[in-house]
This record gives sequence, structure tokens and C-alpha cells, in this order.
Amino acid sequence: MSITHLLPPILGGFGLYAAYRIYQMVKEYPGGEGKVAEIADQIHQGAMVFIKREYMVLGIFVAVVAVLLAMSLGIGTTFAFLIGAACSACAGYIGMYTATHANVRTTVAAHEKGAAEALTVAFYGGSIMGLTVAAVGLLGLGFLYLLFGGDPETAHTIHGFGMGASSVALFSRVGGGIFTKSADVGADLVGKIEAGIPEDDPRNPGVIADNVGDNVGDVAGMGSDIFESYCGAMIATIAMAATLAVDIVDTLGPRESLMFLPLALASAGLLCSVAGIAMVKKYADKSPEVALRIGTIGASIAYMLLAVIVIWGAGVSFNIWGAVLTGAVGGIIIGLVTEYYTAGKPVRNIAQSGETGPATVMITGLAVGMQSVVVPVLTLCAIIYVSSELCGLYGVGIAAIGMLGTVGITMAIDAYGPVADNAGGIAEMSNMGPETRKITDSLDELGNTTAAIGKGFAIGAAALAALAIIAAYIQDVSMRIPDFSLDLGEPIVLMGMFLGGIFPFLVASLTMTAVGDAAFEMIHEIRRQFREIPGLMEGTAKPDSARCVDIATQAALKKMVLPGVLAVSAPVVVGFGLGASALGGMLGGALLGSVLLALMMANAGGAWDNAKKYVEKGNLGGKGTDTHAACVVGDTVGDPFKDTSGPSMNILINVLAIVSLVIAPLLTS
Repeated sequence: MSITHLLPPILGGFGLYAAYRIYQMVKEYPGGEGKVAEIADQIHQGAMVFIKREYMVLGIFVAVVAVLLAMSLGIGTTFAFLIGAACSACAGYIGMYTATHANVRTTVAAHEKGAAEALTVAFYGGSIMGLTVAAVGLLGLGFLYLLFGGDPETAHTIHGFGMGASSVALFSRVGGGIFTKSADVGADLVGKIEAGIPEDDPRNPGVIADNVGDNVGDVAGMGSDIFESYCGAMIATIAMAATLAVDIVDTLGPRESLMFLPLALASAGLLCSVAGIAMVKKYADKSPEVALRIGTIGASIAYMLLAVIVIWGAGVSFNIWGAVLTGAVGGIIIGLVTEYYTAGKPVRNIAQSGETGPATVMITGLAVGMQSVVVPVLTLCAIIYVSSELCGLYGVGIAAIGMLGTVGITMAIDAYGPVADNAGGIAEMSNMGPETRKITDSLDELGNTTAAIGKGFAIGAAALAALAIIAAYIQDVSMRIPDFSLDLGEPIVLMGMFLGGIFPFLVASLTMTAVGDAAFEMIHEIRRQFREIPGLMEGTAKPDSARCVDIATQAALKKMVLPGVLAVSAPVVVGFGLGASALGGMLGGALLGSVLLALMMANAGGAWDNAKKYVEKGNLGGKGTDTHAACVVGDTVGDPFKDTSGPSMNILINVLAIVSLVIAPLLTS
């Protein structure tokens, strides 16, 4: 072990310190008083109650899996699994806790100081999540690398970290997604369509649950999603380096350097993310779009330059820098394409189709979602081709790290969206006036776009990370089973591919049904309160918001279990029941199905959402028209598309892949 091996955990600690300092800066802004503070406290308490109950369920699951791992793969893998689960849970908890303090401060800043200060507070709230994801990943993996990773004989142990992170991420993403969308759909259908009251109206019993959902789904859930892709890409690349053939090692560089390089590149990316966050603060007095773009692009350019130094210092082939560049550029392309389909001309086409009713809104939105798959998948193909030509399959893992290297600022920009959304809700519920709401609406509108870009980025990153893990699985099994290959001419491999193709659609069905069932109960509860609480519609009585939060919480906790257990157990059943070849085929089928379905659902949902907002800005007749009502229907269907089922695909494929990699040593025949 060299002194440089200490840098990842040290920089991970630095990243956590930077996140803490930003949190202190957020807390220095006024948090409001009276009604504003009361509403913010309701949101915070609802979010904390949900995540505590969710983590109690997760604790039982983690304990059961830990016992099974200890019995089959030993204490080392079990220890890594527990560390991974704890790190993922910690990242989600910290991000959500701080976001629920940043939201009200964004509202007060918009009311008292203007758009620039409001942007700063909202972005700082997201930055804490971004830096925590990157820092906790480096700290946990860096520590385990010091214990096990440097030796190819024991490097397999750290795969347990990825399994722990992915398991927690799946439950967090699915549970948070069910919570947020059941509340959102219920509040919108009864409030905006039936009662005819504005979004985030304080008379609506579902709006507090809706705002809580933004935090548990779009902050904690998204953070866990990116965290497991980020760590999975590093783990897979380390695993491939540990099992590379000697002739490839001779071409690319020393095996030890190739194994440590993913952590070194991620460490450089963390530093660049901190610099990017500082740039956004510096240019916050410009338009929000300009400030966020400067920070993102600046961090990416700095990362490319710093990667040159890291690769040169590691003494490895300069082809590896080409793979890093390929992944980074590919991530930008996927983000730009996502932005076009969720904020460009297709959105206006969907809105215009609302003039002929909800049916045409649905048809146009689905067509947009399907078309949006083409360029991102072609981009992924190009990344895979170029990176593998440069460095073999090891290059695919490096490309994934190139895409995820500046995850600190990428996640910051994504998490900024729900903070801004919450700020608008608090402004509306506390009657702060049209000027404040105009500022928060502008931040929220940009947040919708950044969130959509973040979802596209997350899908691309998850696809590359999963592909890298699958490649590591194939290499690992090949070392243990002579002449192992995934031949499409073999019926067992083809059968595995079709089995894998089932999982994305089954999980999407389960999560969509969960949202529908929970929204059904939520709608009945909101209707009951409007009907039975005297003075609620007149604004002289308070709604029972806690009851709506409880409905969403119970639905999320009950409905998240089956998709999670299915994803973790499927590789075990197929691997031991049908063999390593069938499991490899299953991973290929699941990867393809998950990526295609995730892109279609996320982009269609984002486009429907922004089509509704386009009409609400006064276009095509504005609010209260039949066109607006048709677009609200599209947005309501799109909500679980983009925030529940679509994002679940990212984690599904990574869970399937990492569990397969963990059990690979046991598949000896």
C-alpha cells in the first residue's frame, strides 16, 4: 500500500466537511416565523417520520441478507455489505434532512432578498446532497480498498459494498417514489381538477404530503440511486482490473495502478465538483440557467484536465484518458437530448395536442417518450464501442466513471429541483404574494428541467455501471468455469435473456399499481375532508394533513417490499437453478429492457409535466381551459412514469448485476 491509497478516504472526509460547511451557511439564512415556519416544520417532520419508518423495515432486510452472506461468503463480504448499506442510508438521510431546512430558507430569501439569493440557498441545499453522495462513496470504498482491494486475491470482498448500497437504494427509490407520486396524484386530481383550487393551496389536505414526497422521493431516493451507480462503477472497474488477462495488463499498465485508478479519478472528480459549486455561487446574480451551466461545464472541463494528471501519475496507458473523455462527453449528450425532449419543441407539441382532449395528449406524450430513446441509446453504443476499442472491457468501466466523476455537482443540480419546488409550495401555502411566487416558480421551472436532465444522466450512468458490473461478472465466472461464454446460439442463454426482459416490465407494473392504489385511498381521504370538515373550502378550518402523510407512508412501506425482494432473489434463483450462463443471459435481457423502458418513461413523464406548465404560463388559453385540464391528465399519468417506475429501472438492473457478481464465486458448475 502506498501513501496515495490514503487519498480517497481523506478526500471523502474533506467532502463531508465541505457539505457540513455548506449546511452551516444554509442555516445562517432566516428560516421564517409564524405560518411559514409552521408549514416548513410539518414538511420536515413528515419526511423524518417516513425515513425512520422506512429504515426500520430496511434494517430487518439488511440483517437477514447479512446472515445469509456470512454463511455463504464469509465475514469480509458481510462486513462490506453492511458498510455499503450504512453509507447509502447515511447519504440519503443527510441529503433529505438538509433539503427540508433549505426549502423554507429559499422561500424567505425569495420573499426578502430576490432571485439570486433564493437560487443560492436552493442550490446549496442540493449541493449538500451531491457532495455527501460523492464523499460517502469515496470514504466507504476507500476504507474497504485499504483493507481488501489492493490485493487481487481479496478484491472480491468489496463487491459486498455494492450489494449493500444497491439494496438500500432500491428500497429508498421505490418507497420514496410511491410516497411522492401517490400524494402528488391525489392532491392534483381532487384539488386542481375537482375542487378547482390552485396547486399547493393550503386548503388541500394532500399538499403537505406532496411536499414531503419531493424530499423522500426526489432527494433521498435520487441520492441513493446515483450513489449506487457511482459506487457500482468503481467496484466493477476494480473487479475487472483484478481479473484482467496478463497480456491486457501489459498493454494498459501495472495491475495495481489499474485497480486503484477508479478511486483516484473519483477523488479528482470530487475536487472538481467543489470547484463547480463555488462557480455557481459566484455567478448566482446572473440568470439561474447561466449560473448552473457555468458550474456544470466548468466542473467537467476541470475534471478532464485533472484526469490527465491522474492518469499520467498512475503510469498507465493514455488510452484510458480517452475512455474517461468518452464517458463524460456521452453524459453531456444524454443530458442535452433529455433537455430537448422535456423542455423543447416536443413539449409544445404535447400542449397543443391538449386542444383536442386528454387522449391526444396521451398519444403525443407516449410518442415523444418512445422517440426520445433513440439518441441516448445510440450514444451509449458509441461510448461502449469507443471505450472498449481503447481499453477493452476495462474501458467501459472507466467510461462510466468518466460520466459519474463530477457526481457531486450533477447531483447538486438535480436535488436543487425539489428544494425549489418545496419553496414554491411553502410560498403558496403561507400566502406570500405573487412576486415571491413568481421567483419560486422560475426556480421550480428550471428545477423541473434540471431534474429531467438528472434522470437522463442517471439512466445513462446506471446503464454503463451495470454493463461494467456484468463484464466483471463474466470475467469472474470465466476464471472459475473453463470455457465459459455467453453464446446466443445456446438455448439456456437465450432463455435467460427472455427471463431478464420480464423484470423491468414486472417491476414497472408493481410500482405503477402501487401508486394507483395509494392514490385511490388518498383521493377518497381528501374528498372526505373537503366534505366533512366545516369551513375547509372557505379557508376557515385546517385540513388533517397528517392523515394524508400516514396514508402515503403506509402504502410506500408495504408496496416497496416485493420489488426489492424480487430484485435481490432473482439472480440467486436463476444462478443456482439454471446456471451461470442463464444468469448472464438474464442480466443482458434485463439491462436492455430496463434502459429502454427507463428512458421512455422518464422523458414522457417529464414532457407531460412541462406541457402542463407551458399551458399554465398563459399559452393556449392558460389555466381553467379544457386544454389545461387535458394536460393535467397527461401530467398525472406521467408522475409515476418519471418519478416512480422509470427511476426504479436504474436500480433494478444494478441490483441484479451486483448480486450476480457477489454470488459469482459460488457458481462453480
